[in-house]
Order: sequence, then structure tokens, then C-alpha cells
Amino acid sequence: MFIFKRVVHLQDWIQKQKAEGSKVGFVPTMGALHNGHLSLVEKSREECDVTIVSIFVNPKQFNDPGDLVKYPKPIEKDLELLYKAGVEVVFLPEVEDIYPPGMETAIDFDPGPAASTMEGEFRPGHFSGMAEVVYRLLKITTPDCLFMGQKDFQQFSIIRKLIADFDLNVNLVMCPTIREDNGLAMSSRNVRLSPEAREKASIIHSTLVSKKASFAEGGTVEEIKSQFFEIMKNENFKPEYIAVVDGYTLNPVTSFDDADQIVVCCAVFVEDVRLIDNLIWKNT
Repeated sequence: MFIFKRVVHLQDWIQKQKAEGSKVGFVPTMGALHNGHLSLVEKSREECDVTIVSIFVNPKQFNDPGDLVKYPKPIEKDLELLYKAGVEVVFLPEVEDIYPPGMETAIDFDPGPAASTMEGEFRPGHFSGMAEVVYRLLKITTPDCLFMGQKDFQQFSIIRKLIADFDLNVNLVMCPTIREDNGLAMSSRNVRLSPEAREKASIIHSTLVSKKASFAEGGTVEEIKSQFFEIMKNENFKPEYIAVVDGYTLNPVTSFDDADQIVVCCAVFVEDVRLIDNLIWKNT
């Protein structure tokens, strides 16, 4: 496994691989890896000849400086996991490699309403920073395929629009959310939960599952939202939002017939740890 820290060294390696006809897969991460990340690596290794994984904690994605400070950075463990997973290359840039002094890295990209709802409402500036770093990483790595997880569904939708708007020559692949045995979506933040809270937090996923039938049978979004908030509060959790949206536009939907793809998304604070999750309720 090669580890590159400088952009020019990574690009030299990629050019050699492409000259030999290799198909390049790319998995961008912020480290603190778990089985969810490794499932993206596995998918990339199935579909591509070589896989590049980046580990870069992007400061522009954190609207709360305290959250950036607390973000876990177990780099040695991450590298061991990637080595065992068969990754060919790990890209470990510093901030100045991604945002070189004097280089204009901001992009003229308008994600539209998709960035102002849900996560965008509660984390202002998050998606502009996310889109900027993904665009920069794609320009550096020039992959054939980009692998992202369903868990960050809103992020996936915005990157899909970014790729279309800039006519980037990359195939975006969405991989299913990987869950713990109790159904809790795997997240780097889960390690900050107590064992008791980690077990109780399974109710987030089970509630999303149970409310699908209610919506399909004519239940209103307001009823589902009210019930979800009540269930979370009964567990002493702090629900931030739940939204039922069109999976392509992220516009709100009000009935099961409103869109071909319907996704329910939520964010809940458990022991002051912010957890997100989603479930595809309809996909025709």
C-alpha cells in the first residue's frame, strides 16, 4: 500500500496506472474509519483495478469549531484497516495541499434548494465546504468511479448535481448504509456514545422502518413527524428534524405517489452526539 502526502506524487502514480489501462476507484473519507467506509472500499475493489482512499478532515465542513476539534483522528488504526482491506493507495494531504495559499479553490456551484433543507438548515455552510473539497479531490485524483454511502444521502444528492453541472467524467456509485447489529447506522461519532446510549439509539432506525407503512397507507408527514419527535423525546433524545423528500430533488413530498423515489431523513442528538440516518421508502 502506497501512502502519498503530496499532490504531485499521487498524480504521477495515477497517470502511470491509467497509462496501463487501469480503472481507478476513489473513496473520500475524513478518517475514523469503520465498516461503513470499508464497504465502499470493497465495492471499489470489486469494480475497479486500483482503489485510492483519501483521509482529510476538511475544516470547511464544520460550522462548529468545537466539532472539528473533537473529531476523532486514529490515523494508525485507519491505515491498518485500509492495508488489510487491500487498498492500493492512501492520500493523506495537509490543509495546504488541498487549499494551497494563493490558489482559488472556491467553485461556482449552486446546489439549489437541496442544500438549504435538512442538514443545510442546521449546518449553514456545510455543503459549500463539502462540495468544494470533493471537487478539488476529484480534480486531483481523476477517478473513473467515485464511491459514496447512502448514510449521507443529502451529500450524495448534492455531489450528483455537482458532477452533472461541471460535466465531470466520473461514475458516482451509492453504496448501502452499513448498520450495527441493532440497526444503528455506523458512524465515526458512535464511539462517543456510552454503551447504553449506543443500544438505545437503535430506535432511530426502527422508527424510520415502522413509519413507512403509515405513510404508504395515507398518514401525513405532520403526523409522522409528531410521532417521531414523541418517540425520540421519550428516550431523552433531542430530535432536530425529520423530513420526507423526493430522492432526486430533495423537495418535500406529501404523499406516497408524489415521487418515484421517496427518502425519509432525520437528525437526532443522543448524549449531545448528533446522529443522522435515512431510509429509502420508495424506489420505482
